[in-house]
Amino acid sequence: MTATRQIVLASRPSGWPTAENFRLEEVQLPALQPGQVLVRNTAMSVDPYMRGRMNDVKSYVPAFQLDQPLDGGAVGEVIESTADEIPVGTHVLHGLGWREHAVLDADKARPVDVSAVGDTPYLGVLGMPGLTAYAGLMAAAEFTSGDAVFVSGAAGAVGSLVGQIAKLSGASRVIGSAGSPEKVARLLELGFDAAFNYRDGDVVGQLAAAAPEGIDVYFDNVGGEHLEAAIGALNVDGHAALCGAIAQYNSDDKPAAPRNLALVIGKRLTLRGFIVAKYADLAPEFQQKMTGWLTSGQISFDETSREGLDQAPQAFIDMMRGANTGKMVVRL
Repeated sequence: MTATRQIVLASRPSGWPTAENFRLEEVQLPALQPGQVLVRNTAMSVDPYMRGRMNDVKSYVPAFQLDQPLDGGAVGEVIESTADEIPVGTHVLHGLGWREHAVLDADKARPVDVSAVGDTPYLGVLGMPGLTAYAGLMAAAEFTSGDAVFVSGAAGAVGSLVGQIAKLSGASRVIGSAGSPEKVARLLELGFDAAFNYRDGDVVGQLAAAAPEGIDVYFDNVGGEHLEAAIGALNVDGHAALCGAIAQYNSDDKPAAPRNLALVIGKRLTLRGFIVAKYADLAPEFQQKMTGWLTSGQISFDETSREGLDQAPQAFIDMMRGANTGKMVVRL
């Protein structure tokens, strides 16, 4: 095999990304060097954090480069190997998505068992989004049994797991917000005690109705109006884990800070931003617990999928606009 296809960043988005910001290219594969593997990708991930990488700004992760392939989580099968520890036929999780084939060093590929659950769960419930949900709730938000928890973006890959993990860990009440009646109904099926459609009106009022005794933990995937509402609803000594701010990722306007930040002082609130890499040490604990929850049927997960590499840009755009329930993946 000498050629493959990949998606490159053709231009940097201004505001919402469009199809014109991406380009599908055919390229030649390099010959394997000692200790490398050639992976035929079977599925790839699109995630909200990728939007920030499309901007040419300094951040916690390097920006995507123009006319270069994007990257991200992917699962695939090793079809050629010069590394004894990862033989041909091994399924691996790695970071070179947005392409049909990937050449990478063996130490950058993690073997995974797809016989029981398939490949895509390693991009979601058993992968980075799952660990983000677990670590963000347990470590960043310092959740304790009995806490009332509010999750924004609750029908997404991370939020839907946060709510379920909270319930399984002894939350007194779990509330979620989502962007459609169908997503709200799904949250209730997943065991959320209450859920509301933020498009139906005032987030502050809907949250107050869903949590009349306030909340102790807020898991923030949205920012903006949701963060402001949560600050108002948090009880004394409450905690907020700030995971994402998708409400402002595609805006060219300067975001307005929550207008009620002064409440943080008197309520003694803790607002903690976090990146999942900080909690890599929790991965074994997470894998053990999540595997058990999945095996017992105590946790469910949703996926929204698109077929083919050429659909990856639109899958990303659709995900940013909330067209997915659960994890958005692209099958290759």
